[in-house]
Amino acid sequence: MAFEMIRLDIAAGVATLILDRPARLNSAPPQMFDEIAEALDHLKGARALVITGAGRAFCSGADLGDRKDADPSSPGDWAYRALTRHYGPTLLKLSKLGMPVICAVNGPAAGIGCSIALAGDLVIAGKSAYFLQSFVNVGLVPDGGASWILPRLAGKARAAEMMMLGEKIAAEKAAEWGLIYKCVEDADLLTEARSLSTRLASGPTTALRMIRQNLASSLDTDYATALAHEAEGQRVAADTDDAAEGKKAFREKRKPEFRGM
Repeated sequence: MAFEMIRLDIAAGVATLILDRPARLNSAPPQMFDEIAEALDHLKGARALVITGAGRAFCSGADLGDRKDADPSSPGDWAYRALTRHYGPTLLKLSKLGMPVICAVNGPAAGIGCSIALAGDLVIAGKSAYFLQSFVNVGLVPDGGASWILPRLAGKARAAEMMMLGEKIAAEKAAEWGLIYKCVEDADLLTEARSLSTRLASGPTTALRMIRQNLASSLDTDYATALAHEAEGQRVAADTDDAAEGKKAFREKRKPEFRGM
């Protein structure tokens, strides 16, 4: 696979996807999100995914500079097409991925970059990182699922603060809010992300996939449906070799060796 705006590496069960436009702070044209979507179809051998940015930024937002097919009298139509044909479908695809996603946020995660950063199951940020919904500052509306994910992560009041005031939320504050999993020293960011991804990649793959699905669906369902989803997930997971290994290891009082089967 030849990508122009991202890099993809798979080693030891961990896929690492790097947003790779460092000279532009990894600002994201529609093509970048198309490449991310393609990369998600080529994760054979991976049991966990890490997303991070090259250079000193995670992603500084959408890059809408190249609008060859845009009607200058209706910029809203072009933005609508970009969101519904490129950005939105890729984020939805990421949400349905059958493995844990870790986002290692270095520097700014703004606009659509904030949305993809917070799409991770576990988000680790360096102390110099920040999260920004700056749309209101230019008369626009947050997109990339921000109005869905932010109130669920941080609550309605804090989501309103981010979206209506358009101010930076530093990594340490994001961790205090529960917006992200952890804030670490910048120098430790990738080490922490690799350690976490290695741990998840060596875990029970089917169980982790079902946990991810159930967490996502629980945000939009009632208690009874959540119970039913858990029962179905348990039925699937209990029939795996990893579950058998887990029980055997428990009886033998040793650490299980999961193989993703």
